[in-house]
Amino acid sequence: MIRLIDKLCEEHRLLPEEYGQLLCCKDSRVLHRLQRKAQETAVRRFGHGIYLRGLIETSNRCRNDCYYCGIRAGNTALTRYTLADSEVLACCRQGHALGFRTFVLQSGEMPPSADRPLAALVETIHREFPDCAITLSVGERSREAYALFRQAGATRYLLRHETRNGAHYAALHPPGMSLRHRLECLRLLKELGYQTGTGMMVGSPGQTTAHLVEDLLFIEAFRPEMVGIGPFIPHRDTPFARHPAGSVDMTLRLLSILRLMLPGVLLPATTALATLCPDGRERGIQAGANVVMPNLSPPAKRELYALYAHKACTGAESAGGLHELEQRLNRIGYTISKEKGDYQHV
Repeated sequence: MIRLIDKLCEEHRLLPEEYGQLLCCKDSRVLHRLQRKAQETAVRRFGHGIYLRGLIETSNRCRNDCYYCGIRAGNTALTRYTLADSEVLACCRQGHALGFRTFVLQSGEMPPSADRPLAALVETIHREFPDCAITLSVGERSREAYALFRQAGATRYLLRHETRNGAHYAALHPPGMSLRHRLECLRLLKELGYQTGTGMMVGSPGQTTAHLVEDLLFIEAFRPEMVGIGPFIPHRDTPFARHPAGSVDMTLRLLSILRLMLPGVLLPATTALATLCPDGRERGIQAGANVVMPNLSPPAKRELYALYAHKACTGAESAGGLHELEQRLNRIGYTISKEKGDYQHV
């Protein structure tokens, strides 16, 4: 098992059965080495600075009905909202004053009629904050829409594939959504020159070790600039309300594997990790993550963007808690980096 970790460090890839062995390993010495090597790799590439991403949840309206998601179209118990452009710009201004140089605009998947207004908003943000990167996470769109956003000033796009296994994808999504279309969207984003992010939930209903191996092989071949993974957390107003949450330890293990696979990747310690574990953010960084995403959304709206239950969105998970965040990072030997922070090519 130690040789597998060394092989991954040197070659940045493993055979499918070798990934499976690492995912199933229960030897604490091996897992400690995996984490240590991942942390050393991240520090060697990026130093001890952790990049900030200012998350702005622009709308919890969504046309999809994904079975795991709290803002799914079928959830009639949720109060819906859409931020006005002026509210989004106010969030950006607050973030810029605090030192954020990347804004992440995230929403449920809107109809095509929302594409041009979103592009206009991106253009306005880009014009006012030319020193900032704009990341979008607004789901599956047309090639024309992706090109429009790119022309307006968006340079990064997050679209998690969720699972590379077709049968598993169908178990998590309603008819009308397809893994094939999701993967085509990712291909288009790369083609258009976006720094592209993908990723998956860990411990989602029906997920097996074999599914996770498929995910790793897909990420290895796709070579995204960003990978976002976090543990599955159930929401009471979904079909999976009673399904147990995903494993923090498996999430950390996957973060370390991904860091060794893609040494220069942008790898967040996600809010989901911090929601399940009080020191989840810090543990994610010690496992190889190098990005955190404090919430810049208006405080009154944060709980309404409820992808899962009990989402952490205050304290060190919020833009207003930067001092607390910095103190917590300092305690494990890291600092906040206020650079935009790009993928680093091998």
